[in-house]
Amino acid sequence: MRRLCLLGGSALLLSGSTGLPPALATTGRVAAADSADSLGLAIRNAETGTESSEPAEEPRLQPTAPALPIAAPTPQPRVKSVSTGQASWYGPGFFGNRTASGEVLRPGTLTAAHRTLPFGTKVRVTNMRNGRSAIVRINDRGPFHGRRVIDLAHGAAHKLGLVSSGLASVKLEVLQ
Repeated sequence: MRRLCLLGGSALLLSGSTGLPPALATTGRVAAADSADSLGLAIRNAETGTESSEPAEEPRLQPTAPALPIAAPTPQPRVKSVSTGQASWYGPGFFGNRTASGEVLRPGTLTAAHRTLPFGTKVRVTNMRNGRSAIVRINDRGPFHGRRVIDLAHGAAHKLGLVSSGLASVKLEVLQ
């Protein structure tokens, strides 16, 4: 529609006509409708498919939906104790075996083994080298090697970025 009006106006300008209505110099629906009317052009209403020299009615704004209440941020779990040490990981060779709690070890789980923490305890483990952290659930016993404090399942080790290195210095935060 506008293209038709602008093309008609451009054709008149190129032909040297000086009787151009001033409405072509402005933009907008009303100006285009006025210029189309003065040029004898019809405007096609896109909604109804009819042609008229009158501009289509401007769309009315619909009232917006009421604002939803802002959700409160989820509270962070309280930290009961903090410790540091070495973490290792275990996985592919043990998939399908039962852990000390009786669960079957599955790939990608965020679980871990600890010597003393009760089963079901949630622990936030943070890799001190890269800052990545994961919340794991204790479901197994171990590690029983050296000075390691936690043994992570493959999923947790992958999330912390210690699969390739095998060992990492970690911070353990026992959550309530």
